Amino acid sequence: MASETPPSVPLPRSSSSAGTLKNKPPVWAIDDATPSVPAPLPAKCARHAREGEVCCKELKGEDERQLIDPDIVRDIVIGLSDGLTVPFALTAGLSSLGESKLVVLGGIAELIAGAISMGIGGFLASQAERDHYRYLRRTTSARVLRSCDGEMEREVHAVLGAVGVDEKVSRQVAHSLLEVECAADREGGLPDEEGGLRWSRTVGITEFLLKFGEGLEEVPTRRLYLSAFTIGAGYLLGGIIPLIPYFFIATAHIALIYSSIFTGIVLLIFGAVKARITGAAGKGASGYVWGAVSTLAVGGAAAAAAYGIVALLESKE
Repeated sequence: MASETPPSVPLPRSSSSAGTLKNKPPVWAIDDATPSVPAPLPAKCARHAREGEVCCKELKGEDERQLIDPDIVRDIVIGLSDGLTVPFALTAGLSSLGESKLVVLGGIAELIAGAISMGIGGFLASQAERDHYRYLRRTTSARVLRSCDGEMEREVHAVLGAVGVDEKVSRQVAHSLLEVECAADREGGLPDEEGGLRWSRTVGITEFLLKFGEGLEEVPTRRLYLSAFTIGAGYLLGGIIPLIPYFFIATAHIALIYSSIFTGIVLLIFGAVKARITGAAGKGASGYVWGAVSTLAVGGAAAAAAYGIVALLESKE
């Protein structure tokens, strides 16, 4: 019995010049496929029907831009915020001693200890998050193995039904995910540090339930060290700013005035930049103003509270 040749999809010659798609694979419009044959997903593109032959993935809005990883932004904000407020409050309290040399020595000691402590805290926090995810992955995988198909269909539909997917499609998705996970367990591969397959952990119903049901994702090992470095470096960079005037002015009380002004300006700039890289600024200038003022208010309130407590304790002595 002769094998049947699968139907082919006739693809017309692209009308674009060689320079337009020089570094891109040829893509034809969805309307150019033979009606009786389903077009593969890579061929479903209407760039040739659009002026300039621009793919919809390349179209961007007025304020659309590539943002920095939110985890890195969070670590930077934590490190810089603490670095700008805690050392400033300490140097403000030490300014009552009168000499800037003592303020500098005390501030540097606190700065180094604080940066190390903040870095270790970031490392341990990321490590705890990773261990929590791995524990849930083991328990969820074991629960999938001992559960019936109906229970898995209900759990998948609980996730997909909330976003408008009907029950029939949810069942099909559940069966596909179960088949993929079972196939991944049967296939061979390179073992990871826990004896599993490197690639099998990212497919199947276990990964689906963790990512979309619980909102959890694997924390890579490099994230532990990156978080520690980012938070520690942010604290060190932010903490050196309030100390700068004390290096050049011998009288601590006068240096405190310049330190307050300098730190306030940096807090304003930091707030505006934070609003920009997180996307909170929006189109107008009001977003930048609000980010700068709110950061100054929070940082200034924390520093003023610490300085006030130190001044109150000194007055009682």
